[in-house]
Order: sequence, then C-alpha cells, then structure tokens
Amino acid sequence: MEALGIDIGGSGIKGAPVDVAQGRLTRERLRIPTPDPAKPEAVAEVVAEIVKHFAWNGPVGVTFPGIVVDGVARSAANVDKDWIGTDARKLFSGVTGLPVTVLNDADAAGVAEVAAGAAKGRTGVVMLLTFGTGIGSALLIDGRLVPNTELGHLEIRGKEAEKRASDHAREAHDLDWDEWAEKVQEYLEHVEALFSPSLFIIGGGVSKKAEKFLPQIKLRTPIVPAGLQNEAGIVGAAMAATE
Repeated sequence: MEALGIDIGGSGIKGAPVDVAQGRLTRERLRIPTPDPAKPEAVAEVVAEIVKHFAWNGPVGVTFPGIVVDGVARSAANVDKDWIGTDARKLFSGVTGLPVTVLNDADAAGVAEVAAGAAKGRTGVVMLLTFGTGIGSALLIDGRLVPNTELGHLEIRGKEAEKRASDHAREAHDLDWDEWAEKVQEYLEHVEALFSPSLFIIGGGVSKKAEKFLPQIKLRTPIVPAGLQNEAGIVGAAMAATE
C-alpha cells in the first residue's frame, strides 16, 4: 500500500509517495522552501502544492515541528506561533480534500526507524534525535512510541539544547564538526542520564554526514545514524496515514 508522506521542517517541506510495507519512497521527493513567516495558511498552501504535484488521491500523512494532540498543534518551535491551537489536521484536509493524519516530525521518524530502519527489531528504550533547524526527539519503548517528548527544549547551561547543539546552531556559530560534536556530546550525556536508553539513533540532515562527527561521540549507549536518514520523517508520516 502507498501513502503520501509530507515532512514540514523549519527550512524545507518535503514530500513523496511511500511504499509503507517496504518503508521506501516510490518517487523522487519534492522539496519546497518553508514559507517565511511559516504561518498556517502559507504552509497549508505548500502541502496542497505537493499533493497536486504528485496528483495524489489517497491517504496523506504530515509531520509538524511541535507537539500534536489529536491533530491540533500545541506548540510551535521553528514555525510561526500562530500555529499554537490550530487544528492542523482540519486545515490540511480542507486544502487537499483528502484524509490527513498529522503527527510530530521526530515521532514520525521514530515510527519509520522502528518499522524499517535502525530500530527494527530492537527492544528496550530507543531514543531517536533529529538534528536540523532544531532538535526533535522520539522515545520508543519495545517499539512503541511515547509521543511528543520534545527533548530539544531541555536546558543546557541556561539555554535550550537546540540553541546550542542543533545543526542550525552549528552553521550559525560557524562551528567545525569537532566543535559541534562537543556540544552534541554534552547534550547526549544529559539525555542518557535521564533515560538510560539501549540505543541512540541520530536523524535529520546530519545523519548523511555521520562520519564527520559520530566517531567523536563517546557514550555508554550505542549510537548509530538513522537507517532511513533524512527520509525517515516522510516514511513515518506515510505509515501513520495508513494505520
């Protein structure tokens, strides 16, 4: 079965049809820059554009960079604050005319990694962390998702972790990979102390460059890049749409 997965990020909105049984994209993904400001109506127009691009007429899964409860956005970290309280599911269904499922972006990546990526077959506590415009988190226990953890907002040295250790922070502060790895190390040590996971999975765009920083990270917990890399959000969104 196929579903359309759409991943809303702070810098880009990406989408593609997905074979949910295989956990793979069936067509080349389309990426459109996230509107600035990223208000609900502007983002919804991009979602509708992606649906139109693929001439899609079936289930759609959409990720959102914030807390999502019953399709409603409860926070908005790297998009416009007008999202808070917006019924995203209703908004996207309205502009596409299709059934839409909405979930947190890192949660979607976690779902995909359990089904077809680095967490497949893993038991115990698995923590997926996405490093991009911010830091997203997905907490999985024996393959089951605990939604909306949002651990990128943990405080490290008086600042939100994602202000110090996200990929955006690396670029904004012109850090080399070794310098950034030190920030990531400090953050992961904090998360490790709180949750004692059996596995860390690193997702987001930096997962494609894992060799540049992962060798510098030293933890008690094994740490690996996401098996689906930066496509995990798209895949997980599509999977959620077919549940």
